[in-house]
Amino acid sequence: PLLSEALPGNPTVVVTFNPGAGSTKGANAFQEMEYEDGTTIFGSSGSTQFPYLLSDPRVRYEYSDWNVVLASGTGGVAYLPPALHAQLGESGDASVLAGEDFIYGSQGATRLDLVPLLAWEMLGLQVEPVFGIEGRGDGRLMFERGEANIDYQTSSSFLSGVTPLVEAGTAMPWFSFGALDADGNIVRDPTFPEMPTFKEVCEATEGCATEGEQWDAWKAFFTAGFPAQKMVFLPAGAPEAAVNTFTEAFAAIQERADFAEISKARLGVYPQLTGASAQTALKSATDVPQEAKDFVINWLSDRYGVVLQ
Repeated sequence: PLLSEALPGNPTVVVTFNPGAGSTKGANAFQEMEYEDGTTIFGSSGSTQFPYLLSDPRVRYEYSDWNVVLASGTGGVAYLPPALHAQLGESGDASVLAGEDFIYGSQGATRLDLVPLLAWEMLGLQVEPVFGIEGRGDGRLMFERGEANIDYQTSSSFLSGVTPLVEAGTAMPWFSFGALDADGNIVRDPTFPEMPTFKEVCEATEGCATEGEQWDAWKAFFTAGFPAQKMVFLPAGAPEAAVNTFTEAFAAIQERADFAEISKARLGVYPQLTGASAQTALKSATDVPQEAKDFVINWLSDRYGVVLQ
């Protein structure tokens, strides 16, 4: 609705879904589209970015062909049932949970879920993922039904879907993945400043290190998947005038007097980037050091039998 109000002529904005392969199917379809009249845009996610970064053979799209007009950051929150959360105590040492058997509903090991999966392994937890759910909402439903006993949601989903569980006493937030400061350091998430970050929990947990190859890989994919997790694109061939029209519309939305309140309630407290800032965010989301890629590719093969070829 906000985009409709901001675009010239106030066109109706219709959201259509092309499900399959964690958004890879939709991205492949968008890649084949040619610019016609500016009435088709594509919304990507971290789960679109990760297969691209890992050279998944199903990927037939190329980000550099597209025209980014908005980059939206977010965070993520891990949470537990109250009984398990109570075992952590004041120290926050996650090693007390090392003997528990955890079940987690996952979209797939090469999707955005690799960030929490690797984080939990670094903490020494025994987490068995159930692959194949269609979205994080299904993972939350598994948690609600007692079919899973560990979960994470992106900030917007946590605010809308998990906060009621916390208020009802059936879920307890554990940690956020954090946010990045201007120097690239992980700091507390501005939407959840009272929560420790994964880095803080790792530092408090015996056997979890915040330096070295494993940490560097986790941080690289966190950086690629969350500070610019959602992006909006025009297809290849879009003229500068069309790119400018959408860029100005998204900028105008942020200038609304009520946008800060709307954004805080639905998205959390994160920057919404346009123009050159969106270009910089796109680069950070699609450019991961080869060492981090190699580590994750080997880890996926060793841990889950996922072979990308």
